[in-house]
Amino acid sequence: MSKILVSGMGIISAIGNNVVETLQSLRENRSGIEHLRYLKTAHNKFPVGEIKLSNEEMMRMLNIPENLPVTRTSLMGMLAVHEALISACYCWRNQQLSDKQKVAALFKMTDKRIALINGTTVGGMDKREQFYKDFLENDSKNDYIKSHDCGTCTEMIADYFGIFSQLQTISTACSSAANSILYGAELLKNDKADIVVVGGSECITKFHLNGFKMLMILDREKCRPFDITRAGLNLGEGAAYLVLEKEEHFRKRTALSPLAELKGYANTCDAYHQTASSPEGDGAFLAMKKALENANLSLSDIDYINAHGTATQNNDLSEGTAIQRLFGDNIPPVSSTKTFTGHTTSAAGSVEAVISILALQNNFVPANLGYKKKMQELNFEPFTNSHKTLKPVRVVLSNSFGFGGNNTTLIFSKL
Repeated sequence: MSKILVSGMGIISAIGNNVVETLQSLRENRSGIEHLRYLKTAHNKFPVGEIKLSNEEMMRMLNIPENLPVTRTSLMGMLAVHEALISACYCWRNQQLSDKQKVAALFKMTDKRIALINGTTVGGMDKREQFYKDFLENDSKNDYIKSHDCGTCTEMIADYFGIFSQLQTISTACSSAANSILYGAELLKNDKADIVVVGGSECITKFHLNGFKMLMILDREKCRPFDITRAGLNLGEGAAYLVLEKEEHFRKRTALSPLAELKGYANTCDAYHQTASSPEGDGAFLAMKKALENANLSLSDIDYINAHGTATQNNDLSEGTAIQRLFGDNIPPVSSTKTFTGHTTSAAGSVEAVISILALQNNFVPANLGYKKKMQELNFEPFTNSHKTLKPVRVVLSNSFGFGGNNTTLIFSKL
């Protein structure tokens, strides 16, 4: 079976507008969680992980006319896809943003089947909220009605680049982007595409924020995953994408080194509850176990677990229990990077995939910020010191769990 290689990646989140800034924040233990800056809502006391750009700033960066209807989710997606494509040395249409001739010399795209698999759940809800009264009173903002749909965000991103031969939108709540990566890998393995750009994008909206508030799982302070005092999550927003291709295709087109290998993956659904995970962590346990089997790896091969780690009472106990069930007393370093970015919901799987690959490339484990006191139910504590010397990080397991018990585990490795 041909290896699935990661040939490019791009990211934008609360801790950076690109891969370089993201790595620097991780290494410096610098969280991006602050008070709301851009979303206008009465619930502005909750700390969140907003990206540090307005819609207008992103539109200028992308050379998009001010009068063009476009959503925040799509804008973040465009920026992250752009970085991923450039990272993989693909042709870019805008001379101001990259050296088109240099990239085109490395790779010619004319005969390639390129798929975009995008994960989002909020979609264009930000504009629907902003112009709701206009919808009721007049027709001045009707163009934004169409932008609400999740698939429209995918189309906006794809239309901006003009290179994709097929599109798919995955909406499985907080496992959406991880499932996009899984689905893209299956397209490659079944020869349905030559290249896949996979990931997700999600902005913070009023509906989004209010919904989690109604569930009573938002913390008024910075979140503390796997801490006995944990009181809920901090919402975040962002986008991240990977470029995947089979090894033979990658080797044929370039002599560059790939970023990582997507070694294995699995999706399970325990369907225990609409929003809660089972106390025994059945879905999480099976997702990790099946991903290891898919990767043909043993427990001892895992050097770091990038946990879903939302800092809610339910998730951390359920996920921690699943990790204990699977790894026993030999648990590798575990941390939740939502302490940096906030919970980026549908984008979390790809945001954390990029962070996992950065951990591989730079041989470090990101810290679980804010942690102080051990949960009595667990036999492990999360990793808190990213400056501590560890054994080489060769294989990373990354968890993403969505509402309804839709659980996905991805495994990345060095080649």
